[in-house]
Amino acid sequence: MLSASVPNNTAFHPSTFILLGIPGMQDQHVWIAIPFCSMYVLALVGNGTILYIIMTDRALHEPMYLFLCLLSITDLVLCSTTLPKMLTIFWLRSHVISYQGCLTQMFFVHAVFATESAVLLAMAFDRYVAICRPLHYTSILNVAMIGKLGLACVVRGFLFVFPFVILIERLPFCGHHIIPHTYCEHMGIAKLACASIKPNTIYGLTVALSITGMDVVLIATSYILILQAVLRLPSKDAQFRAFSTCGAHICVILVFYIPAFFSFFTHRFGHQVNPQVHIVLANLYLLVPPVLNPLVYGINTKQIRLRIFDFLMGRR
Repeated sequence: MLSASVPNNTAFHPSTFILLGIPGMQDQHVWIAIPFCSMYVLALVGNGTILYIIMTDRALHEPMYLFLCLLSITDLVLCSTTLPKMLTIFWLRSHVISYQGCLTQMFFVHAVFATESAVLLAMAFDRYVAICRPLHYTSILNVAMIGKLGLACVVRGFLFVFPFVILIERLPFCGHHIIPHTYCEHMGIAKLACASIKPNTIYGLTVALSITGMDVVLIATSYILILQAVLRLPSKDAQFRAFSTCGAHICVILVFYIPAFFSFFTHRFGHQVNPQVHIVLANLYLLVPPVLNPLVYGINTKQIRLRIFDFLMGRR
């Protein structure tokens, strides 16, 4: 038994937690890890390539590409907070994680997710200004403004997620230390407590609805305004290109937000949801966007596509 390797700790906080992986599917962990590992490698290669091309080509040091660079960084951090540990659980049966390590993972999972949500909002704003206010684009989105927006994205994520750590630290666990998940997240840890977790639930919902939910509303508003501007374009070919680009962006945004909100609300209201479905979706929202974003935002962009082709052909 997994629990046999960890002493019965009845202290206020356990010294370690045990991550079960996907409950009921332990026999398939070795095979389940293969597609997850493949997607992780694709995310590393794709985002690493985008970062290298943008950073080494000064012609791409423009607002759209700098935001894309920031998105690639958050994607790399987002999937790297969970995938390495998950693969050790699946392949090496290394289920134990320290208490502090679990809280650190929880903090970065939620903080980087909130940061990426803000980056997507900033990118939607960038596209709105470029299409709907083209004459003011360079004056609104200069280098100083991009730096401030990038810093604000990071600070906002860390600022609103840090209370999660405080809320977990106040809880007694009475020896409970087995988490039926592949990584540590706020409500997954809080549910092990032997005290009221109402403050955790309320604050978690407040952050999900007021912060991430507001991002979704503002992103949707930006794309609605963009599509209205596109419909006024005289060229049908230009309309088609704009619709195809916006459509791809919207699909990636939906893949990012829908599984995330499903996971958030399942912890609080979805007691009848199959835990295996919940855990798989909770992993996909951290992994699928980092795989798709380089394709949709990067390779779908003509300038980056040409740089990648030149790089593969050995041309500078």
